[in-house]
Amino acid sequence: MVDDNELRKLRDAAIPAPGESAKARAFEAALRAYDQQNISAVTQGSVGGLRLTERARKLWSEIMQKKLIATPAIAGLVAVPIAGYATFHMLREQPSPFGGDEKITETLADKPATLKPLAKQAPGDQAVNEPTVTTAPAKDKKVSADVEDRDASDALASAAPPKSESVQAGGTALQTATERGVLAEPAPPAPTGEFALDGTTGAPSTSRMARMPAAESKLMAPQQPATAPADQIAPQEENRDRVQDFKTNPLHAALEEPVSTFSIDVDTASYSFVRGSLKQGYLPQADTVRVEEMINYFPYDWKGPDSASTPFNSTVSVMPTPWNTHTKLMHVAIKGFDIKPTEQPKANLVFLIDVSGSMDEPDKLPLLKSAFRLLVSKLKADDTISIVTYAGDAGTVLMPTKIAEKDKILNAIDNLRPGGSTAGEAGIKEAYKLAQQSFIKDGVNRVMLATDGDFNVGQTDDDDLKRLIESERKTGVFLSVFGFGRGNLNDEMMQTIAQNGNGTAAYIDTLAEAEKVLVEDASSALFTIAKDVKIQVEFNPDKVSEYRLIGYETRALNREDFNNDRVDAGDIGSGHSVTAIYEITPKGSGGEQIDPLRYGQATVNNGGVANADEYAFVKIRYKLPNEDVSKLITTPVTSANEVASFDQASTDQRFSVAVAAFGQKLRDEDATAKFGYDKIMEIATAARGADPFGYRSEFLSLVRLASALGGNR
Repeated sequence: MVDDNELRKLRDAAIPAPGESAKARAFEAALRAYDQQNISAVTQGSVGGLRLTERARKLWSEIMQKKLIATPAIAGLVAVPIAGYATFHMLREQPSPFGGDEKITETLADKPATLKPLAKQAPGDQAVNEPTVTTAPAKDKKVSADVEDRDASDALASAAPPKSESVQAGGTALQTATERGVLAEPAPPAPTGEFALDGTTGAPSTSRMARMPAAESKLMAPQQPATAPADQIAPQEENRDRVQDFKTNPLHAALEEPVSTFSIDVDTASYSFVRGSLKQGYLPQADTVRVEEMINYFPYDWKGPDSASTPFNSTVSVMPTPWNTHTKLMHVAIKGFDIKPTEQPKANLVFLIDVSGSMDEPDKLPLLKSAFRLLVSKLKADDTISIVTYAGDAGTVLMPTKIAEKDKILNAIDNLRPGGSTAGEAGIKEAYKLAQQSFIKDGVNRVMLATDGDFNVGQTDDDDLKRLIESERKTGVFLSVFGFGRGNLNDEMMQTIAQNGNGTAAYIDTLAEAEKVLVEDASSALFTIAKDVKIQVEFNPDKVSEYRLIGYETRALNREDFNNDRVDAGDIGSGHSVTAIYEITPKGSGGEQIDPLRYGQATVNNGGVANADEYAFVKIRYKLPNEDVSKLITTPVTSANEVASFDQASTDQRFSVAVAAFGQKLRDEDATAKFGYDKIMEIATAARGADPFGYRSEFLSLVRLASALGGNR
C-alpha cells in the first residue's frame, strides 16, 4: 500500500515541464508513421476504429480504472506520448494539403469544427492548431477573394516544411488517384480548419466544386485534371483548302466569236478531290469540279500514232447530245505515242517532300512515303533518285543515288518525320540545284513535289512561285505536283506551279490512287512526248449557230496565243489520253439561245461561205520536248465525222460523255439541270466496257452517292 501522506505530497508538487527531447522523439515518431501511411485511402469517415476524441477518452478511462498512474505528476510524464499518439492519428485522418490530396475527412463527430488560424512563427518552429467547437453559425462568412487568396497564401507559406519525401509522396498519390478516376467520385464534405481557406465552417456536399470559394478554386485549379467532359463535341476544324474560282464557259455565237482557243489539261487532281468529298458524305464545292480533269482521269483506247515521229494522233467525232435533242457534241480525242519500256530514257528524279507540321496526318506524310515507295519499285536500276525535304529550312536527305541501291533510298524515305513551318521556295531551289547536278542529257529530269500545298515561308504569292518555276523550266528540268490530305490543300498553288513547270498535278488520297498515278500511269507522268500543246477550233457559222466548250475554264487562251511559241501550255506524256468536248447548236435546229444579229450575215463575194460543208476546223499546235519551235496538225470536221445516233458512238466516247455530264451536274450547270443522275448512270453502265482496274465501276458508285446526296435531282 502507498502512504496517503506521500500521495498528498505528490499531488501538491509542481508538475514538471515536458522535456524538449521527449517532444522531438514524439514528433519524429509521428512523422515516420505518417510517411509510412502517406495518405489515407478512405474517402470519408474513420476506418476500423473510433473517432479521435473517443479514442482519447477511452484511453484515459482505461488508464484511470487500472490506476496505472496515481498522481498528477505521473500523468504529466505520460502527457508527451499521449500528445504524440493524438498527433499521429490527427495527421492520419486529416492528410496534409501540401501533397495535393483533396479527400479530407472530418475529425469531430458531434459538430463541425474550425481550427484557429496558423500563427506566424519563427523559421523552423512547428505550427500547432487547436480544434475549437463552433456552437453557432458564423454571422459573417463573406470575405473578398483577394483577402482569401492572401490568407491562404500566408497559411501555405508558413506551414509548408522543406520539400521532403512525404510531400512528394502526397503529389504522387494524387496523380495515382487521378489516373484511377478516384477524383470523379462524389467529393467528401467541405474541409474545415486550416483547410477551409475562407475560415468558415464547411458543410457536407455532393458537389464540392460547385460551392468552392474563390480562393480555394484558384489554389486547387492546378491540381484538377484538365479533361473535357465526355459528352462535349470537339469543334470542327476550319477547312483551309484553297481552290481557284472560275465561271463555267459561256455560250458563244459562232457568227460573232467563231474561234475557241485553249491549252490541253492532263491533270487528274479534280476527280480525286470529288471522289473524296462524295465518300465523306457531301457534294463537292463547284470550283473543285474541273470537268476536263474528270474526263481525262480515265484511260481511253483512242487511236494513237503509227510511229514515234508523230507524237500523238487526234480523232474528231460528232454525235447527238444525250441531254439536249437540239444540239450535238463535237468530241476531240488525242492519244499520245506509247513509249515501250525498253526504249524509255533514263530518269533523274528529285523527290521534293514537304515534311512541315501540317503534314503530320495519316493521309499526308505516311501515305506519301508509301506512294513514293511504289514509284521506286517501278524505276529501272540505272535511274537516279535524290530526296530534298523542307520545313522551315530546306535540307538534302539523299544525294543522287541509283535505284540499284534501293534499300538506301527506301530507308531515307522511311526516316522522314514531320515538323516545322513550310519553306517551299527554299525547297524548290534546292531540288532544282540537285537535279542540275545529276542532269541526264536526252533523259527525264524532273522534280516531283509532294505537299499539302501549304507554303508559309518565302515566296507565298502564287505569281512569285510562277515566275520562279518559269525561270527554272528553261533549264530542262520539269516539275510535277502531288497533293496529299484535306483541310489545308492549296490546290490553286498546285495548279499554278504544275502548269508553269511543264508537269502534271495529281491529288493522292488513297494508296490505290498512288498506285494508279505513280505505277499504272508512270510512263505518262514521267516521259513527256510533246509540250506546249494548244488546241484552236474555228466554227463555221453557216453550219453552227452556237457552241460552248465543256470544261477547260482555267486553261483558256487568247486567240493570238495559239501561234505564239512563247506562251506556255500543257504537255502530253507517253500514252496519254486527252479529250475535249464541245456542245454545238447546228444552224436551224431550233435550239439557239442567242438572238441573231440584225446586220450580221456571213457572206463572201461568191455568195456563200468557204468550206460550207464543214462543221469546224480543228488545229493542234505542239513542240517536241527538246525543241522550241512548234508544229501544226489540222483536221477539218465534216459530216463524215458524224454518227447518226448516240448509241452508234464508241464505248469510250459514250463513257467520256457520261463523265462530262456528271461533272456538269455536280457544278449545277443549266445544260444538265433536267438531266438526272439516273440517265448518267444508264449511259455509264452501258458504256463501262473493259474495266481491268475497276475505275469505271468506282465511277458508277460515285454517281449513286451523288444521286443520294443530291436528292435524285
